[in-house]
This record gives sequence, structure tokens and C-alpha cells, in this order.
Amino acid sequence: MSKSIAVIGAGWAGCAAAVELAAAGHKITLYESSRTLGGRARAVDINSTRLDNGQHILLGAYSETLRILQQVGVDAEKTLLRLPLQIRYPENSDGMDFVAPRLPAPFHLIAALLRSKGLAGADKMALARFSSAARWMDWRMNDDCSVSELLQRFDQTERLIKLMWQPLCIAALNTPPERASAQIFLNVLRDSLGARRVASDMLIPRVDLTALFPQQAAAFVQRYDGAIKLGASVQKIVQNDNHWIVTQDKTEDEMYDAIVVATSASQAATLLSDVTTSTEIPPFEYEPITTCYLQYPSDTKLDIPFYALNDDPETQCWGQFVFDRGQLDATQNGLFAVVVSASTDAIELGHEALSAAIAAQLANTLQMPQLATPEWSRVITEKRATFSCTPALQRPQEQTEFPHLVLAGDYLASDYPATLESAVRSGVKAAKLLSASLTSEKFASI
Repeated sequence: MSKSIAVIGAGWAGCAAAVELAAAGHKITLYESSRTLGGRARAVDINSTRLDNGQHILLGAYSETLRILQQVGVDAEKTLLRLPLQIRYPENSDGMDFVAPRLPAPFHLIAALLRSKGLAGADKMALARFSSAARWMDWRMNDDCSVSELLQRFDQTERLIKLMWQPLCIAALNTPPERASAQIFLNVLRDSLGARRVASDMLIPRVDLTALFPQQAAAFVQRYDGAIKLGASVQKIVQNDNHWIVTQDKTEDEMYDAIVVATSASQAATLLSDVTTSTEIPPFEYEPITTCYLQYPSDTKLDIPFYALNDDPETQCWGQFVFDRGQLDATQNGLFAVVVSASTDAIELGHEALSAAIAAQLANTLQMPQLATPEWSRVITEKRATFSCTPALQRPQEQTEFPHLVLAGDYLASDYPATLESAVRSGVKAAKLLSASLTSEKFASI
């Protein structure tokens, strides 16, 4: 059954597809145009420190991601810091403190609601009402709408929206509530808040994102006699009888039995333009994510691994979450990571001004004046981090009109927005589609 398969793109979707196909006995060649594995969730080197191009949080609901991490030999308990569901603001910042205890669902949420601080009785009643109604409607809507409209329908209070729903929406969908899909938001809540208690856990990587999975996936593929080609930019794919030809710059063409296109949507559209007419990839709109790293003296710490922050562009408060990297990796003591999702307006300030504004926000919010003057800072923006997850957005499928050509990526049809989990799920689905096609072809020829 072994076939030669090219996987174009070594982001999380491509790596997941490569692992599944290698495990199924196929000979894989994994192409990646950059020199670093991971796509839009990868490691970068900053001031001699190995960090990520964006600070991430995974969820306990990411079942396929956790499964494939185990498959390639990653110990998730060592590489991920597991925390109970929480939204905690610094003291005296007019925020809230919401922490789910380790109780069976749904008692963990009931206890968290009763124990929460910073919410009035009306806020707690609104949250309970929303949760009950969402369960009653089985987390489904007849017609999709914006998250803002959904929250208005369920009479959510202004304070609850500001402190809980808006941060959750922006963190999960990377799209402001007034433009974000309510159905996709409900899907995320269903699989986290509406599932087992562990599904709502927050998982923060202790290692960089490339080391967490793509690097281990590449090693897995190589153990199965596969090849990894970095700095390999595929220019064209062409069908030749029952085979596929992959063309790169200044290298000889290579022939394969099948192909997985696991690039960005725009790159996939370019590659498919010469070989297919029925598979259409729409021109998505995109949202940026910005992470600001700030280095302080090594004894500078937060009381907990991360805090939510009150963002307010009118007062130049852009940060939405701050992470104490030293509590994830002891070699990074004193290093803070501040996340600004849907950061279109923030990046217009320029890196220097944005970094200064975030440092001032931290100093004021955490009541630590010394945070206004970090030893160094660095702003990283992934301008096309995710597609805009808008209501009723049409997303293509993994299968193309050619049985031996499939797509993989977080932009494809899914219950989830553009997350690591949706990328992994798509890669796994693409691999299964391809394996099924190759298997049926084998038996048909017998």
C-alpha cells in the first residue's frame, strides 16, 4: 500500500497530515518554504532567547492536538502547564476573579460563579442564564449572527461582556464581537464550558511552539523513512497521468502518487489554479495578532502565570493578557509576554510606541512602577494570523475534485475558528481522505 506523498507546508496542519500518512505506511516528503517548522505558530529567536511568534493558550478540549502530541512522543504533562479555567484580573484594576475549581462538570462552573469576585448579582444571573439557554438550545443557532447580537439577545450585562465575553471571543476567534460568528463562538463554548471539566482547562506551552509539535512531527516522519525539505518553496504542481509533479526553483521536478497542500489559503489557491477549476478558495479577510515581549530583572514576577487586562484603545491600553514566562520556563525569569489580538489599530502606532504604551499599562495596572522601563522589549505581529471569523462564512472542504489531491489548513470547513486544534483536525482529516482513496484504488486493481 505504500505510496509516495508530498505534503506542501509544514505548519501544524501539514505536520499532522504527514504524521498520519507516515504512520499509515506511506513515504512522505514534507516541504517547507521557510527554515523553521510551524507555519504561523512557530519559534523565533529574540535577544538570544527562543520564543514564539505569538503567545498561545490551548484548551483541554483540543482532543486531536493532545492525541497527536502523544503519538509523536510528546509528554503533554511536562510540556504544557495545565490550569483550571480562569479569567483573573490584577487586584484593584476594576476586573473580576473567576476560577473554576477541580470539580466534575457542571459543578465546577457553578462553584466558580458563586465564588467569583468583581461581578454583581445581575452579572452572575446573566451568566447563569446564558449558560442554561445555550445548553437548552444545544449550542446551535438557526441562523448565524454576530457575537454581539447573541449577547444582546440573552441580556448579558455590560460589565460581563467587557470582563468575560469580549476577552473570550477575541482570544478564541481573533475577531471583535461585533463581527465574530456567534455559532463558531458557541461551538468553542460547547466543547469547553459545556463538556467535561478537563475540557475547559487552559494549557500553556512551556516550550516553544516549534519544539512542542512540528519538530517532533518531523522526527516522526524521518523515523518512517520520510524526508524533510526546509527552504523549499514549491512553485507549481502538475498532474501527469496518475502521478503529480512538484516543481521548485532551481531544483529538479519530483514525482509523487499524491499531494497534500497544507499552505496558507492564498498559496493554496495559487497552486490549485493550474490544476483544478471546481475547488474554489475564497479571498479571506485576515486579522493580525501582536505579542509584545518585555524583559525585566530576573526577580520580577506575577502572582500567577497570567492575568487578563482591561484593554481600552482610547487610553492607550492595548494589552489583553499578560503572561509571566518565568513561570513556564525557569530560563526566562523576568520575561513577560503581552498579547493583543485583533490588533489592527494597535500596530498603527509602530513598534516603539506600542511597546512603551504596553509597558505603561502594565506599570499602572499591576501597580509596579518599575514595569514602565523594561531592559528590552520586542513587538512581533503576525499580520495574517487568522481569517476573520465572521457569521455564516463559507469555508472550503479538504477534498478536491482529484482523489489524490487534498487540502489541509485551519481555514477549511470546521466547527472551530483558526486555531491549532482546527489545523490539526484538518491535517488528520486530509490524511484519512487520502489514505481511503489510495486504499480503495489498491483493492479495485486486485
